[in-house]
Amino acid sequence: MIDVKRTDDLTTQELIDILKARVGVFVVEQNCPYQEVDEDDYNDLHVRLLENGVLKAYTRIIDKGDHITFGRVLVVKEYRKAGLGEKIVAATIDEIKQRFPNKPIQIQAQAYLQKFYSQFGFKAISDVYLEDNIPHLDMLMKF
Repeated sequence: MIDVKRTDDLTTQELIDILKARVGVFVVEQNCPYQEVDEDDYNDLHVRLLENGVLKAYTRIIDKGDHITFGRVLVVKEYRKAGLGEKIVAATIDEIKQRFPNKPIQIQAQAYLQKFYSQFGFKAISDVYLEDNIPHLDMLMKF
């Protein structure tokens, strides 16, 4: 089941489950100490793939005004290799198209995922650069 909620609409338990998963992947697994919870978390949309109430995959959507972005794309470790990455990204793009019709989507993708995002229609619009010592590139999808 895909569930989309604003931060203010999440229960305490839901928010903690999200933050625990994000820190687990982006700080612990990737050994990357950085400010994982940030100002965007106050007003973003949280897209969750849940099964029997268990968080399996996640993204967050942020309205940047002239474009929409999404990030913090993750699949919880024990649920990887089951196609959930594709499902959560497709659901996120569908949600953006419904809520923000005709706004371009621009993301900062880890460089090794360029081919993954290209399958959804994203095109690279920057060279590879380091963000928190991890190679990234900017990618864009226009409608």
